[in-house]
Amino acid sequence: MTPRAFSVEVVEKLQSADFEAFWAGGCVRDQILGIQPQDYDVATNATPDQIREIFGKNKTLAIGAAFGVITVLGPKTAGQVEVATFRKDGGYSDGRRPDSVEFTDAKEDALRRDFTINGMFFDPTTDQLIDYVNGKEDLNKRLIRAIGTPEDRIQEDKLRMLRAVRFAATYEFAIEPETMHAIQSAAAEITVVSGERIGTEMRRMLTHSNRATAISLLRETQLIEKIIPNAASLFPNNKTWDDLLSQLRRLNGNFESALAVLMEPIFTESVLNSVSSGWKLSNHEIKAVRWIHQNWKKLVDAEQRPWSVIQPLLTHRQSRSALAIAACQTEITSAGVQFCRDRLTWESERLNPPPLLDGSTLIRMGITPGPKFSLILSDVRSAQLDGEISTAEQAAERAQQSVR
Repeated sequence: MTPRAFSVEVVEKLQSADFEAFWAGGCVRDQILGIQPQDYDVATNATPDQIREIFGKNKTLAIGAAFGVITVLGPKTAGQVEVATFRKDGGYSDGRRPDSVEFTDAKEDALRRDFTINGMFFDPTTDQLIDYVNGKEDLNKRLIRAIGTPEDRIQEDKLRMLRAVRFAATYEFAIEPETMHAIQSAAAEITVVSGERIGTEMRRMLTHSNRATAISLLRETQLIEKIIPNAASLFPNNKTWDDLLSQLRRLNGNFESALAVLMEPIFTESVLNSVSSGWKLSNHEIKAVRWIHQNWKKLVDAEQRPWSVIQPLLTHRQSRSALAIAACQTEITSAGVQFCRDRLTWESERLNPPPLLDGSTLIRMGITPGPKFSLILSDVRSAQLDGEISTAEQAAERAQQSVR
């Protein structure tokens, strides 16, 4: 069973029990845009207890029951569907979640959502769109518009400022003027949002092909200087800024490579640490960005460097991320980038041949482990990669010469 088929089954089961039930939010938006929804949410006037009674406690999770949300578990191929009771929210004292919820009807539920394009319902059993917020009209106009008063929607959840940017960039929409003004006015308050939530939004932006548009909108909304330390240094003049955006447009890479490009003009360990703290980056992401920053430039002119310098870079787990940055620097592919791409097509035994010498061999040769140990191994390995030696005997002789 597909996720879509299961979500229809959930709606039908609720309706057969005499409740209202519709698809809600992003899946409705994406369907209208002709995009296959990644998941489906359902909204209903059934209460959490009634939802669990209909689907069975062994087939539901009540993790979000306090906010009227029950997760209905489907077959393995179908995933799960979040079923939320129509609700009206109380105040948002923590700037994230409502202090209280009151179960209500579909219209009130639509009016408490963030943007008009996310505030529509759809009945898959009758193919009927239920639109209390003119979301379809804004989809046609290609606009991101807050529902109701923009300032109120933002004060309820400051993350909505970043979500507006992500939606606008992803769908190539404009942010409606009043909504834009409200974001600009509240931009400084984005820092009250948890690093985990900011990081999640930034990962989504930087892994999307429209990442340059997202970064440009972050600057226009005045959010960029609040989430990236020293961000003003990214645009001391139009040429610097335009070059950065051009690189992001050309980049064909992952989150780590995109972040490395973005940080390159302002990279310091202090900035990396601040971004890491502010976005709650993982240790893997921090190490990856640092390594990419330290090594990508060597790949631009790789054909002019010793193979012993380039080979360890191409066998590193972040090699393709670093190469993606080297490739996005100009519209014309450099000889070094092409050289690296060609080498990466080699079979593994050729690209990364077994070392001719290892530590145990050095010990058997009577060389005592110590500070010079790794230097000898490194020297022998470089000589092997550069074609200066090709046998174990030659490697041993090279090591003995290093000791003398």
